Amino acid sequence: MTTEPREKPPRRHFSMIRTFVLADFVTLGNGFSGAGTILSAMQYLATGEQRWLWLAFGLMPLALILDFADGRIARWRFKSSPLGADLDSLADVISFGMAPAALAFAVGMRGALDVAVLLYFVACGISRLARFNVTSAELSDGTGKVKYFEGTPIPTSLALVAVLAVATWQGRIGVGEKLLGGVWELGPLELHPLVLLYLLSGSAMISKTLRIPKI
Repeated sequence: MTTEPREKPPRRHFSMIRTFVLADFVTLGNGFSGAGTILSAMQYLATGEQRWLWLAFGLMPLALILDFADGRIARWRFKSSPLGADLDSLADVISFGMAPAALAFAVGMRGALDVAVLLYFVACGISRLARFNVTSAELSDGTGKVKYFEGTPIPTSLALVAVLAVATWQGRIGVGEKLLGGVWELGPLELHPLVLLYLLSGSAMISKTLRIPKI
């Protein structure tokens, strides 16, 4: 006796917009702020007008506020979406990975070694977020809340942006000796010592020994 194979139930269409909750729109605001920072930095390079650079600096604290707010809104409303965690990580890569690197390039860290360090910093940020997404379940307590971060959280890169803002305010930006900290001649290559802060920040993000309590 043969039985006819059962037909698979039709695949349910995944409606992206309908799955969005308020917290997701706040997360998108974080990503928009980071993207705005990058575009403002590009506009500064195109025009030389510092008002674009200050707009870029101003968007970074907004990105941080929105990054903190989305999780609190989700807990307050007891509502999250399947996209929430991925949206948060992608927005953070833009706002706290690419945006600080773009600002560093805009203010003068444009040598080959500088760019190599900035790419390393961005790669560390991406890796740090991927590791958190993979390990968050085992790092969480009984309530599902993560107890601590392995490595520094990527939003700590805002401290680097603060240093760049101070350098801009002091008029210490530009290529070569103009940039705060000057420049090192390493054979045919140049390295701005200020970029080493990005090297330290990236390394701290991927550290396994640093454990930062989650507030």
